[in-house]
Amino acid sequence: MISFNSKTNSFRLDTPNSTYSIFINERGYIGHAYYGSKIGDDDVSYLTRNKEYGFSDNKIFREKGSFLDFFPQELPTEGLGDFRESALAVCDSEGHNAIELKYKSHKITGGAKALPGLPAVFGGAEDCSVLELTATDDILGAEVTLVYTVFEKLDAIVRSVRIKNNGAKPLYIKKALSLALDLDNDNYDMITLHGSWARERHMERHPVHMGKQGVVSIRGETSHQEHPFVALLDHNADWDSGKVYGMNFIYSGNFVADVQKNQFENIRAVMGINPEGFTWKLENGDVFDTPQAVLVYSDSGLNGMSRTFHDLYREHLIRSPYKKTDRPILINNWEATYFNFDTDKLIDIAREASKDGIEMLVMDDGWFGHRSFDDSSLGDWIVNEEKIKGGLKHLVDEVNKLGMKFGIWFEPEMISPDSDLYRAHPDWAIQIPGREPGMSRAQLVLDITRKEVEDYTYESLAKILRSANIEYVKWDMNRQLTDIGSVNLPADRIGEFYHRYVLAVYRLQERLLTEFPKLLLENCSGGGARFDPGMFFYSPQIWCSDDTDAIERLAIQEGTALIYPLSTMGAHVSVCPNHACGRVTPFKTRGYVALSGTFGYELDITKLPPEERAMIPGQVALYKKFSSLIRNGDYSRIASYRENNEYDCWASISKDKTKALVTFVQVLNHPNYKTRFLKINGLKPESKYRITWPDEKAEDFPAMELFGRTLANAGLPIRRDWGDFRAQLIFIEEI
Repeated sequence: MISFNSKTNSFRLDTPNSTYSIFINERGYIGHAYYGSKIGDDDVSYLTRNKEYGFSDNKIFREKGSFLDFFPQELPTEGLGDFRESALAVCDSEGHNAIELKYKSHKITGGAKALPGLPAVFGGAEDCSVLELTATDDILGAEVTLVYTVFEKLDAIVRSVRIKNNGAKPLYIKKALSLALDLDNDNYDMITLHGSWARERHMERHPVHMGKQGVVSIRGETSHQEHPFVALLDHNADWDSGKVYGMNFIYSGNFVADVQKNQFENIRAVMGINPEGFTWKLENGDVFDTPQAVLVYSDSGLNGMSRTFHDLYREHLIRSPYKKTDRPILINNWEATYFNFDTDKLIDIAREASKDGIEMLVMDDGWFGHRSFDDSSLGDWIVNEEKIKGGLKHLVDEVNKLGMKFGIWFEPEMISPDSDLYRAHPDWAIQIPGREPGMSRAQLVLDITRKEVEDYTYESLAKILRSANIEYVKWDMNRQLTDIGSVNLPADRIGEFYHRYVLAVYRLQERLLTEFPKLLLENCSGGGARFDPGMFFYSPQIWCSDDTDAIERLAIQEGTALIYPLSTMGAHVSVCPNHACGRVTPFKTRGYVALSGTFGYELDITKLPPEERAMIPGQVALYKKFSSLIRNGDYSRIASYRENNEYDCWASISKDKTKALVTFVQVLNHPNYKTRFLKINGLKPESKYRITWPDEKAEDFPAMELFGRTLANAGLPIRRDWGDFRAQLIFIEEI
């Protein structure tokens, strides 16, 4: 709900459990007054300390510089006295770097608004309201609109900014961030997500210190290394208590998310497109829309924040018809065969997999051009019929006859120097004229910002998909962007390239889903380097990491599930020793960890040890039984191996609180330790629940009955198993 009080010149943005207040002061500055737990309908403009630094109603604003460097602003700008981190910076045609925004008008409407060419949250008037708050700099002729989408049933506010040039001369945007949040410091900690290839999104928590801290990407994608997410939280906040401010960016390219603690012990958080290497030229009448950023407030700890993000993305960002249905259990041949496969081998895998209830075969890298390693043929999306004997349609038809669906791997954005495409169009690769482009994984990147390259790329994919009954695509991207140059862009627009590239990726995926609306698209980037909410607009699931080891996945999936629904996390059971780290873990544990994701297999089933092969039908049955609960339930983190160095535990709890599935992983065992008690929050306190172990013999794991308040306050006893890497699956159901 959004309201405007003309007497106090303030806006109030209310969600079920939070209030966000904006104040327009006497001189038209747009101030941030309050964000936090719900408050009364009071004038809280005093929270901005509006008069504290010499502000007066006289014509001479004696301490303007001091005021701007102190006043909490909704969209802080550069060049006129606010020396904290800015969210908007503009250069005029004379080279001056300054912009000052004064309130002009506003409008409040119902229903979310689309963003041209960008992913955006959606919802009708019954779901959300929108505040468009317009400010101007009349000297520049700049019009800036701050857009807030406020959800009726979720503690989420989605922000973006629209910049228009109404002046006669060009403007150059140097920085256009989507979100700024000024808060009084309250002994906050900060959580960010870090990693590398095969160990993405590990949580890091530390107290906010003086100066600037944050996360960035300048790799042309969200990246393995850092993630467009920041949380500020009470120092004593935990999974189930304490206040948390979560911020996430709906974008798939370069980003910045900074937190700055200043001289007055205040905190400013900003988030948006990374300004490094970025400029955007606006001619008269041109408009630039920033991507959306999400603000979530929770007064019930990190689990409360996670549940809001999950519900927002499931209901108001993911569009795929698969979001409400079970995903097909797939088997991917990458770790099974790598490049060494042909039609016969794939059909052998499909035949054996179909016997155990697996529903889809995915053919990974190596089926096109003359590709037998990763050093050729990207861009030549023509079936290699020496491998795929009889052609692609024959293979797909044979797999379909087994009752299985068929999926295929592409890396559409790439080009190999050893390819027919590169030999015909070497200028199609991103490069700086006169400079030898840097290679990575023996490949370059196509300049899909060019219309002819985008069209070629799309038609190459679409032609393959039209040729056979292909129901799934894994869209990969295995390298970052470097050597930024384009024959299409003049010198004063080269800074637009990174953003134009992301827009081209979005256009390609939108075209794909428009022509093939029933396609299940799974995004991937060397694993999880483009795991971001921007991709959810096109694909309901993303390959979480190339590391499929169950123990490594605990930290990866913990950090991912902090923001994203379990149904979005591509997770597979693979062989041991694990191909990424060499660890050996029980097949049961591998299955349980993958179950809290999309669930599938990454192995050669024809070579699997008989005792492991025999467990697959049971794992398939578990997925069928619990998929809806995992996909739609409330995620709750119970314990973290990252914190205790011993065990990991999480739950999926049905929205009506009648059922819960708890996954417990004993990572390391220790001698002579007492029984653990897991405190499980989120159930009905006064209801009694039956607790069973659905994958164990009842005589070994007898059922229990406990009240919800007992489970929350006293805990569920969990016995210690002999050995490391042991796991238990626990089902809790209201009696």
